[in-house]
Amino acid sequence: MTDTLPKSMTAIEIPEPGGPEALVPGERPVPTPEEGEVLVQVAAAGINRPDVMQRRGDYPPPPGASDIPGLEIAGTVVALGPNTSGLSVGDEVCALVAGGGYAEYCTAPAPQCLPVPAGLEMAEAAAVPETFFTVWTNVFDRGRLDAGESLLVHGGSSGIGTTAIQLASALGATVYATAGSDEKCAACEDLGAAKAINYKTEDFAARIKELTADRGVDVVLDMIGADYFARNIACLGVEGRLVHIATQSGIKSEINILTVMQRRLTVTGSTLRPRSVAQKGEIAAALNETVWPLIEAGKVKPVMYKTFPLVEAAEAHRLMESSAHIGKIVLTI
Repeated sequence: MTDTLPKSMTAIEIPEPGGPEALVPGERPVPTPEEGEVLVQVAAAGINRPDVMQRRGDYPPPPGASDIPGLEIAGTVVALGPNTSGLSVGDEVCALVAGGGYAEYCTAPAPQCLPVPAGLEMAEAAAVPETFFTVWTNVFDRGRLDAGESLLVHGGSSGIGTTAIQLASALGATVYATAGSDEKCAACEDLGAAKAINYKTEDFAARIKELTADRGVDVVLDMIGADYFARNIACLGVEGRLVHIATQSGIKSEINILTVMQRRLTVTGSTLRPRSVAQKGEIAAALNETVWPLIEAGKVKPVMYKTFPLVEAAEAHRLMESSAHIGKIVLTI
């Protein structure tokens, strides 16, 4: 750490779990990067649903992670921890972190850092890591989506949804999406969805059968959970894969084992935050090789809805919980 860095910083704290008002600006020591880490002067930090869950007390940070919320950042490397290679002071990076993003400075494991893609502003770069890491590892690794196959994305207008639609379309898949309004459905189709289904006015499982001539889709990316489980199974074709990444409507549901056997289905899912640095580094390397060229070519980009100053994190969370947004909400510093 250089002597030119400040000793303290502004960070968003959660003194007690609760509503958006539980997010309170406070003063914290500037963190020191440990072995294999860098210290980033944060220019922007993305907001994600897990941050809301942490604020409510439903998603505690993993052991050793910062209690400051925030899972993705963009900024400038200002210090290196011991035995850290591959990055230099002055590099502009975006990074996936296990916590600490809602602050003026944040440490990040070097393998989880990626260069800010050419053509993106810092706020846009901060909207990339959490959603792109999540979509890549779940849709393409676990879901094994391939060119020529089909994908159903729930929450198509969310940060995850807008990313999944663009990536899958750019890599040669046919994409269907669900969203909660005609406006959001139109946004999904503008991003590349072949058809977006308003789940408030239509039965998405019935529509998928119609749209695919009863064949069903190859992969479903689900963040709703229990309430959608049976209909997700109904949407899958032979050899279909259902991938769970969140449980907004509950964690328990019944399953017809015979259907799984007859159609040779796979039901899987994952969480990202508790994974090892090495595992996240592998995802970062895959993104750098396959996805970063698409971003820099303008074929895929984060969909930005609104930015807020860091100290207005509570207002940003109110917007997130309203579900009025399309795409990403970002804090700027």
